[in-house]
Amino acid sequence: MSQCINVKYDGSPLYDIVIESDFSRLAESFNKLGITGRKLCIVTDSNVGPLYADAVSEELQKTGNKVFSYTFEAGENNKNLNTVQDVYEFLIQNHFDRNDCLVALGGGVVGDLTGFTAATYLRGIKFIQVPTSLLAQVDSSIGGKTGVDFRAYKNMVGAFHQPELVYMNISVLKSLSTRLFNSGFGEIIKHGLIKDRAYYEWLKDNAEDIKAMKPEALEHMIYVSCNIKREVVENDPKEKGERALLNFGHTLGHAIEKEMNFTLYHGECVVLGMIAALNICVELGTVTETEADEVLGVFKMYGFPDSVSGISIDDVIAVSKNDKKMDAGKVKFILLRSLGDAYIDRNITDEQMHRALEKVIR
Repeated sequence: MSQCINVKYDGSPLYDIVIESDFSRLAESFNKLGITGRKLCIVTDSNVGPLYADAVSEELQKTGNKVFSYTFEAGENNKNLNTVQDVYEFLIQNHFDRNDCLVALGGGVVGDLTGFTAATYLRGIKFIQVPTSLLAQVDSSIGGKTGVDFRAYKNMVGAFHQPELVYMNISVLKSLSTRLFNSGFGEIIKHGLIKDRAYYEWLKDNAEDIKAMKPEALEHMIYVSCNIKREVVENDPKEKGERALLNFGHTLGHAIEKEMNFTLYHGECVVLGMIAALNICVELGTVTETEADEVLGVFKMYGFPDSVSGISIDDVIAVSKNDKKMDAGKVKFILLRSLGDAYIDRNITDEQMHRALEKVIR
């Protein structure tokens, strides 16, 4: 197993996405960046650090750099400016300068927070992504969107800051709980629904092999999903147009995530948001009820809940108005013209959202 996808910016190579079965080629991949004789700081969390920080540090020490590690308490509730300040202080105390580099070792929380720290420390230093969750491998580690939550408003503070390298070790997925592993499928199924119906059909037909973590199925799935995201971010690196399609399910999904006080995983909330968006598509006539039911069946195959309770539909709609995806006071809602073909709709009303959520929030 060994795959490499190159991400370009304005036609020029920007960074590689390397897909491997272990960490043994991390030093080789990092050496291509020409960073040596510098300081590297592995930023990780209390779940991932004990599992993989030593192995990653050992590999990076082969590159001729001095390796440090910083670990913060795991959890979305620590993805905030207070944690960023703590990382700043660690870097300052250890005399990191603009030519040094951060290493994000962990899931989406670690990657987003480390990327934002790299974007803002000394007005920007280099960083690489070593994502360890399925969700981070196929989504958040690619594209340079970094950020932290602000007073429970998800990713409200952020910056675009591209990594120098994304290195994925697929074998780490075996250490994830079933629920955390499954939550990554939300973004994966989304990729098929917005861009590639044939890939969506493949995900439907190969669900058992994928859930059983068969290496060939996992490699193909991760490669195709990363390639779809690569294509979108190359076409729209600063989210001025097409890249917004990646937010299918996110507008209401983020609001549900906040109202549930982050007790559900991000992927689970995105799926709930996609179900609501599909309900709107059915109402508009772009997707048939049969097609929507089929997609719902695929979500169930991958272990996703199809509804939640204990929160208010009106509160979810109100929170969605504080989302960073708002444009001149209107929600940029991502919908489907058909399965595999997404578009932006700025005319979805509160009443439509309310009807769409009635089947999701019980």
